[in-house]
Amino acid sequence: MSNEYFQQPVLEFSDSTNLLEQSDYKFSLQNRRDPNLYRHLFEYDTIPKVAFNHRFVPMNTPEEIWMTDTTFRDGQQSTSPFSVKQIVDLYKLLHKLGGPRGLVRQSEFFVYTEKDRRALQECMELGYEFPEVTSWIRANEKDFALVKELGIKETGVLVSCSDYHIYNKMGLDRQKALDKYLGVVKSVLDKGIRPRCHLEDITRADFYGFVVPFAEELRKLGEEAKIDIKLRACDTMGFGVSYPGAALPRSVPGIIYGLSHYAGFPSRLLEWHGHNDFYKVVTNASTAWLYGCSSINCSLLGIGERTGNCPLEAMAIEYASLRGTTDGMDLTAITEIGRYFEDEIGYEIPPRTPFVGRNFNVTRAGIHADGLLKDEEIYNIFNTEKILGRPAGVAVDSHSGLAGIAHWLNGFFRLNGTPAAVDKKHPVIAKIKEMVDAEYAAGRNTVMGDGELEEMFRRADPHTYHIISHYHY
Repeated sequence: MSNEYFQQPVLEFSDSTNLLEQSDYKFSLQNRRDPNLYRHLFEYDTIPKVAFNHRFVPMNTPEEIWMTDTTFRDGQQSTSPFSVKQIVDLYKLLHKLGGPRGLVRQSEFFVYTEKDRRALQECMELGYEFPEVTSWIRANEKDFALVKELGIKETGVLVSCSDYHIYNKMGLDRQKALDKYLGVVKSVLDKGIRPRCHLEDITRADFYGFVVPFAEELRKLGEEAKIDIKLRACDTMGFGVSYPGAALPRSVPGIIYGLSHYAGFPSRLLEWHGHNDFYKVVTNASTAWLYGCSSINCSLLGIGERTGNCPLEAMAIEYASLRGTTDGMDLTAITEIGRYFEDEIGYEIPPRTPFVGRNFNVTRAGIHADGLLKDEEIYNIFNTEKILGRPAGVAVDSHSGLAGIAHWLNGFFRLNGTPAAVDKKHPVIAKIKEMVDAEYAAGRNTVMGDGELEEMFRRADPHTYHIISHYHY
């Protein structure tokens, strides 16, 4: 960190650490004639590089952490537009998932079309405290007035912070961009609306030369207006990394620590928004939580721009992992959400997608199926039937063996734990396996469907089929 960025700090005794600490860093805006594009990291013709400076910041997990949703804003930009009914139905499932403590705290909507506004209003009319309905707008007076008219209390405002956007996209310099952004935020505050400032492309931005000085000015505006201003740190291109000792601008711990420690924003006003371009979106989001960010912005199934946003269902599971409790979340809503996307919207979920994919807890290997039959815990990540309403399953193919077919039958007819459950030694299992083997000997190379297997069962032993298919427990 160069001395040109800040004035010398003073020493103050901290009641939280009981140590003398340097405080009151005052970072000044570093205006430039030409943009800093961090070419040593982002050459464009090579894979982006991760630099380390071996500086470590303290982990500082907030007392409260939660999720917010952008399915109907960023998420919807990557799929066929949802109907009003679909938006309302999914919003109800978000409410169910978040539970009574509102761990899905907010949901973000567009307001530009009649359909968008009708969906937003129908969701608001449900009267749920959570998720709070918020919006995202362009920087013009017409949009500010529209948000006010709709009764929305918080809106997102785009304030791109990397030189890629400031110089190369908008044709401004840092000082002009800062002045423009502050003017927009003042207009939002004048309407009595809470601004949520989307610091776009923060993982390619000059953190101490632009982001922190800008954030300090935003904090002052909020204090003067007595209205909370939130910061959403947007890893727009997925460049963020969670590695200890990684250097800015790519360090997620460094970004969250800096916004808190230097810009003076409390955890409750910090939000992380990541993308999955480099497969790091969930780890980066969890890291943001651990280092002082209360809110993680997500979308259902991770839908969104390019490779998508952080999957909300993943962070719900991550919350339970970190806290040791669901805190009232209804995780069976995750299964309902997945089924709704496939059955009602026609969205194809890759079958191996964790928690929502058709095969996420389904095994094909016969030896694994044998283990599942003896003790489900051997090959299932947790009690998916109890927690998600998704019993562990077995996909029957040429490798499934007797155990796999027995496990399929018990799961399909919901016999597990009942007197009617069969094991791999039951005669009907051998008969079904003969039919399955014949299919693959004839050249089949796809997995057997449930309907096919049920018909084989019926043909193999009509009497046993009649008993089991009518069994109630």
